[in-house]
Amino acid sequence: MKRREFIAALGGAATWPLTAGAQQPAMPVIGFLDSRSPDALTDRLRGFRLGLKDTGYVEGENVITVYSWAENQLDRLPGLAAELVRRQVAVIATTGGPAAAFAAKAATTTIPILFLSADDPVRRGLVASLARPGGNLTGINFFSGELLAKRLGLLRELVPAATRVAVLVNPANAATMETTLRDVQAAARVTGLQIQVLNASTSREIDAAFATLVSERPDALFVGPDPLLPQSACPIGQPGVAPRDPRDIFDT
Repeated sequence: MKRREFIAALGGAATWPLTAGAQQPAMPVIGFLDSRSPDALTDRLRGFRLGLKDTGYVEGENVITVYSWAENQLDRLPGLAAELVRRQVAVIATTGGPAAAFAAKAATTTIPILFLSADDPVRRGLVASLARPGGNLTGINFFSGELLAKRLGLLRELVPAATRVAVLVNPANAATMETTLRDVQAAARVTGLQIQVLNASTSREIDAAFATLVSERPDALFVGPDPLLPQSACPIGQPGVAPRDPRDIFDT
């Protein structure tokens, strides 16, 4: 190396610590996309943050989480997912049903997406297979959709004299509703039960559905596996809200 080149290199090296000190690495950003509202998910959010902490991440210290809530309005999910993509988050965690996962999947093919699924994610079209998901999605399948027939059988054991069962579903979540009704109706034919379908996509419609239950008095109620329905039909644990007791509706 020539003397002039050596001096130039030495001068450049002298500035390295200053440059490195001035450029602090940006904290990774997690996108959190949910179809519901945060009010009903206090415990789950606490668990989410504890899970981050177990892996060495603390919000505000070495990671940032951007929360996006659809407030039970599924048509808002595509826009919320697109906004997370524009913010260039490192990963998108989707909860509150497959609609959030599908919205994120449609918004990006490169950002990793995590999902929770009650039904078979392969049949739903979220991933190619359970062993090799492929693409940018991965997640957990609870197989609760596959347990629909078992749940109906347990309901029949609890109320042996039941002949007519009301099934509460959310038509706004079309894929889940179709799967629920298909599996429940198939199981009902085997057990000899009659199914009465009640639709509800909002809290007001859920109240109307319960008014129908009171007036028509089916023998039992089967709540479909939809994120909206358990938190609205049975708001146990929400401050200031008294849970609906099935004894207020049914004699059994």
